[in-house]
Amino acid sequence: MPELPEVELARSTIEEAGLGRTIADVDDADDWVCRPHAPGQIRDALVGRRLTGAHRRGKTMWCDTSDDAGDGGPRLGLHLGMSGRIIVRTADGGTVHGGDPVRGVDGTDAAVAKPEWYRFTLVFDDGGSLRLFDKRRLGRVRLDPDLAGLGPDAAEIGVADFRERVGRGTAPLKARLLDQSVLAGVGNLLADETLWQAGEDPHRPAGELSADELTALHRSLRAATKAAVRHGGVHTGEVIGSRAKGRRCPRCGADMATGQVGGRTTWWCTSEQQG
Repeated sequence: MPELPEVELARSTIEEAGLGRTIADVDDADDWVCRPHAPGQIRDALVGRRLTGAHRRGKTMWCDTSDDAGDGGPRLGLHLGMSGRIIVRTADGGTVHGGDPVRGVDGTDAAVAKPEWYRFTLVFDDGGSLRLFDKRRLGRVRLDPDLAGLGPDAAEIGVADFRERVGRGTAPLKARLLDQSVLAGVGNLLADETLWQAGEDPHRPAGELSADELTALHRSLRAATKAAVRHGGVHTGEVIGSRAKGRRCPRCGADMATGQVGGRTTWWCTSEQQG
């Protein structure tokens, strides 16, 4: 599913091409993606407003909207689900897009993209649009999303706060990284990439790590996240292509092993990540 890097690419797409444009119409007819809002409720709240800011915490993304009174309008929450992508059509007919890499959209092979896979659309008064493409229908659009249960953003957290939040308890280290109330944004692939970069055993109890080990883990998380954003998504990580039966560690050549950690399929190097 889209993790922090993919959501950041979607957020930056909106920031680049969606802000400051007046909303002339909204297609919010999909009452599953837009739940609990009834069809027309999001439209009524947004028509005539402009998107004024695009934000993200972990995997959660939202946009600020304008208000003539100066206090700001409702926030528009956009969640990519398992395979969502944001596609913005500019006033001159160009396209800017970001999110989960999906074959069949953005002009790469339009013949396989069905119209019903566009689950939510903002139509701008300049003729352009912002659409949520979501083939699996697992995304979510809602007004004023609740952020209360999320920990600090994994791309922005400082090292001291990271050590305090991650380096405690008896839960496996990978499970601790995946806990969105501890740290927002790390998903299964980013966790495996980060732990491989740091040479840490995903089964190791989080509270056993020293301050220096946690500092190194924080550094690996920052590096893995920045590289994934730069290269187009978490699937581009150095070890991700080796998460398969019969593959070897791309750093030392040892066998890769797999198992369940924190309820998630996990891969690790049998030489460099053994406890």
